[in-house]
Amino acid sequence: MFNHVMVGSNDIERSKRFYDAVLGTLGAGEPLRNVAASGHTRLFYRHDGSTFCVTEPINRQAATGANGGTIGFKCSSPEQVKQFHDTAVAHGGKSIEDPPGLRSSSLGQIYLAYVLDPDGNKLCAIHRVKTPTADAGR
Repeated sequence: MFNHVMVGSNDIERSKRFYDAVLGTLGAGEPLRNVAASGHTRLFYRHDGSTFCVTEPINRQAATGANGGTIGFKCSSPEQVKQFHDTAVAHGGKSIEDPPGLRSSSLGQIYLAYVLDPDGNKLCAIHRVKTPTADAGR
């Protein structure tokens, strides 16, 4: 359904250091750096058919996190969720909500962690442990 997700940054080099480390835990490599005709810099991280972008705002206003918005990154294990979280915190992110761990939801058992990136964007690392019975046969 999605082609890409893009977040704004007030310090593109700080964001690059943060996302190089954090997205590296998922296997993403070095981003493609693009400088648009307007002069603003964008970073494009590509991995498994998805693109995550970080940009200096085109309108030259301050970048802000979306209130109520969350970007979820699919992880392959609970250990990868924890590594994502710990790497984010070690690189200037902030742990928020409950500590990384197992949760029950209408989606079944999930292991997740939430962090804010240095610009206040809310990120979720998530691993679906068990799907509900209703998903059987889909």
